[in-house]
Amino acid sequence: MKQRYYQPEIECASREQILAWQNERLVKQVHHVWENVPYYRKKMEEKGLTPADIKGVEDLHKLPFLTKDDLRDAYPYGLLGMPLKDCVRIQSTSGTTGRRVVAFYTQKDIDLWEDCCARAIVAAGGTEQDVCHVCYGYGLFTGGPGLNGGSHKVGCLTLPMSSGNTDRQLQFMIDLEATILCCTPSYAAYLAESIHERGLRDKIKLKAGIFGAEAWSEEMRRDIEQKLGIKAYDIYGLTETSGPGVSFECSEQTGMHINEDHFIAEIIDPNTGEVLPEGSKGELVFTSITKEAFPLLRYRTRDICVLSRKPCSCGRTHIKMSKPMGRSDDMLIVKGVNVFPSQIETVLLEQGYPANYQIIVDRVNNSDTLEVMVEMTPENFSDSLAHITEMEKGLVSALKAMLGIYAKVKLVAPKSITRSEGKAVRVIDKRKI
Repeated sequence: MKQRYYQPEIECASREQILAWQNERLVKQVHHVWENVPYYRKKMEEKGLTPADIKGVEDLHKLPFLTKDDLRDAYPYGLLGMPLKDCVRIQSTSGTTGRRVVAFYTQKDIDLWEDCCARAIVAAGGTEQDVCHVCYGYGLFTGGPGLNGGSHKVGCLTLPMSSGNTDRQLQFMIDLEATILCCTPSYAAYLAESIHERGLRDKIKLKAGIFGAEAWSEEMRRDIEQKLGIKAYDIYGLTETSGPGVSFECSEQTGMHINEDHFIAEIIDPNTGEVLPEGSKGELVFTSITKEAFPLLRYRTRDICVLSRKPCSCGRTHIKMSKPMGRSDDMLIVKGVNVFPSQIETVLLEQGYPANYQIIVDRVNNSDTLEVMVEMTPENFSDSLAHITEMEKGLVSALKAMLGIYAKVKLVAPKSITRSEGKAVRVIDKRKI
């Protein structure tokens, strides 16, 4: 396949040029944060740092980390880097205990984010001739708005479908001859099954898919590719740094190119915080060097992966990251949504249940399932099926309000969840990913 680029002068820039951009932008960003984000300035002062100590990427390791805890503590405006009058949008994802991560954007932030998504679409073969069918969620979730904006930049006809309503998805996909599908891999697999069940395979014109927001295996990739007759590309991002498009796969598919003109990536030892040499497996840390409204420096993603500068046959020169190989915290990604055991614990305690529970995640027919087994207290234990069903319904509703997705609830007898060394095994993830 002939390689095309959205911004060739950036995507294929020399290593020297990329480093020069990073040095200049990092120094500028540190001054911006020092002057406009008191929360982070205080963290720098606690380490005895001033902006004068950061002269380029070689000094990045001196800066303090930011974590999800910082985002929670600074919620909602504590990490804002621009006056509200200059901010035009927020996006959001769930937080660890109900406090959501709220990311702010200036118009420039949105433009640069959409450029990153446009690069991903062109890397998947997208041109102004394509019809881009976006069924990531819209609204607060970053998936829909990011790929929607990237599709506009490329010049594709954009179908802003959002998720759900399979009949409508398939009607538009067929009638408007969609060629690029953007959604979570599990939803792509579900659409593929629906297409086959209805005998519509020969009416589908798709050639490529851009799938992210949840973990997926190479086996799942091949299955989707075979069923839809497409090439399936991975995309990575997180709300804290903008959304999808932080990195993306090219046709070589041996990792995702990080947009290094906007993000500096490090791999650290998750226990010590020490920066590890290239090629080491560890926790991914990002510094946003062009973000104005929500400029996070050294943000710990908790994703475990490996970075590689091995030359890529696609011609892009930006460093690659592997697919995330796990987490250094207890976060689960279910149907593209961040789920923390602590969120579930909060709901149970608020509802008067003990914090003895078990989360079972599985993937059935290529769709994630979430079940929460909860121990009843001796006081609310009942052998009345109707009473237990009523209590389960109440918990289902409370969990949906907290998590934003449906979780099946099963109430069990007191002390019936297995303990090991005095603690319950909190999470059982049966997905093969």
